Amino acid sequence: MANAPREIIIAKNLGFQYVGARRAAIQGIDLSIREDEFILLTGPSGCGKTSLCRCLNGLIPNFYQGEWTGELLVDGLSVTTQLTSELSRRVGYVFQNPENQLFALTVEKDIAFGPENLGLSREEIRQRVDEAMNVTGTLPLRDLAPYELSGGQQQRVALAGVLAMKPSVIVLDEPTSFLDPRTAEEVMRATDDLRRELGLTIVVVEHRLDLVARYAERIVVMDAGKIVADGDLEETLDEKFDLLAGLGVGIPRVSLLWAALRRDGLVSGKVPTRVEDAASSLGGMMSQ
Repeated sequence: MANAPREIIIAKNLGFQYVGARRAAIQGIDLSIREDEFILLTGPSGCGKTSLCRCLNGLIPNFYQGEWTGELLVDGLSVTTQLTSELSRRVGYVFQNPENQLFALTVEKDIAFGPENLGLSREEIRQRVDEAMNVTGTLPLRDLAPYELSGGQQQRVALAGVLAMKPSVIVLDEPTSFLDPRTAEEVMRATDDLRRELGLTIVVVEHRLDLVARYAERIVVMDAGKIVADGDLEETLDEKFDLLAGLGVGIPRVSLLWAALRRDGLVSGKVPTRVEDAASSLGGMMSQ
């Protein structure tokens, strides 16, 4: 029998309040994330999503001053006692705007920056860069300058730069906000493929559920610095539909339509997150 996935992130009563802030950015966070999970972290603007992610890679409390409470372990390391450089090897962070983390003259040099700063041998750096470009489909872009790339290409290069560090966890902070729907879908599909191929843990911060619902297995919902819902994505959307709608989360259109039809007694069953699932359910009802 295969071993059960271990918990790679464990937060217990985690809280943080920035210096000068009137209230805590996050408070009373209890959260455990297993290896290989694809987590959707969502909630309204200012709910604490980004602050929680900054904790995961050590930016909080090491680069942001404030009051820290509770405990956070990432891959067995305590965030409050571990060097940020060591945490960066475990948790890769892809920013909302990829231009903020792409700065080298070529794509290849940008991807190599992280491994070079780890003091690795030239052979190891070459291997890591080639592997990262291969799995993200950025090999044909290696000699181009980052500013020559499209938004989707820039996101893939940023992802490749993170992968070259060989992290266990990758956090993507609203990675689709600068992308058109088609490119956003391609980036999410590539991210899920990487998770399956490399056994990564993925945490995606996103307020538009339709872009991630196809791939995420679990949803964590935040409001006012606290976790207000946590569970299987489809079950949580169905059971907490009114809560999510009230928070202004970008619920998939097919889910909104189904919920409205269900209120009118025209359909029954769980709220779907994908058009294919809704069509299948409707087909089953019509055949009865």
